[in-house]
Amino acid sequence: MSVSAPVISMRGKTALITGAGAGIGRGISEAFGALGARIIGAEIDPQRAADTQAALREAGIEAEIHVCDVRETAQVKALVADIGARIGGIDTLVNNVGDSIGEFMHPFDRAEEQFWDALYAINLRHVFTVSQAALPLLRQRAPGATIINVSSIEAFRAIPMCPVYSAFKAAITGFTKSLALILGPEGIRVNTIAPETTETEQVKPSLYIKPELQQNVARWTPLGRFGEPRDMAGCAVFLATELSSWVTGTTVHADGGALAAAGFYRTPSGAWTNTPIVTGDGFGFS
Repeated sequence: MSVSAPVISMRGKTALITGAGAGIGRGISEAFGALGARIIGAEIDPQRAADTQAALREAGIEAEIHVCDVRETAQVKALVADIGARIGGIDTLVNNVGDSIGEFMHPFDRAEEQFWDALYAINLRHVFTVSQAALPLLRQRAPGATIINVSSIEAFRAIPMCPVYSAFKAAITGFTKSLALILGPEGIRVNTIAPETTETEQVKPSLYIKPELQQNVARWTPLGRFGEPRDMAGCAVFLATELSSWVTGTTVHADGGALAAAGFYRTPSGAWTNTPIVTGDGFGFS
């Protein structure tokens, strides 16, 4: 009996990653690039695009980070057309862009519909737009091509102040499952990563917490810390390679055990409780 281990390599592969200039998107770009993939990024901020492209190339990674607002269909189609004309197919699409855009400051009972439209555009509509535009390029590399959507753990639990954001993240779950059925016969896999609170340029949870309350971080999740971009990058490597060749239509909960805890937290003495023991909001704002 011969035993062969899967080879973790993306050499010869091309990945299109949205929001590639910072946070989780940049972390995934770095991880894919380190495994040999060619990186094509879409990034709304010109400075972040330039900085990320320079850093990746300095690391010996073949990379081009384009300034592109994925909420704008014309820009998405232009980028995909350019990739098709110059490079051909792509092996992996990562739909990473998302933002609560401060929904906690727009209470649901007073929020205007334009705000909901903005949440839709940045959290869900672009997933449809980019996926549809990229499908012809993914089909060129099928079987074996993959789509990876980045959602949020808030798609799977209640969150008090961001119900619309949560709704759109939950919708990604349904989209992922259904698209996986449609594309499965072609050998294109579709999966989602759902992160818990992660340290990025967009969200810096450790900086929000007052120094005297920093000890709470170790009890925030069973694994005792906030997420980091490298955590999501590891999940993305799994979903983009042969390691997950029989995985489709599912969500990887990259949450430090938060869902498993289901509202249970450790007390300062190390005991577990689901009874609130923190005064104020735990950050020190109130």
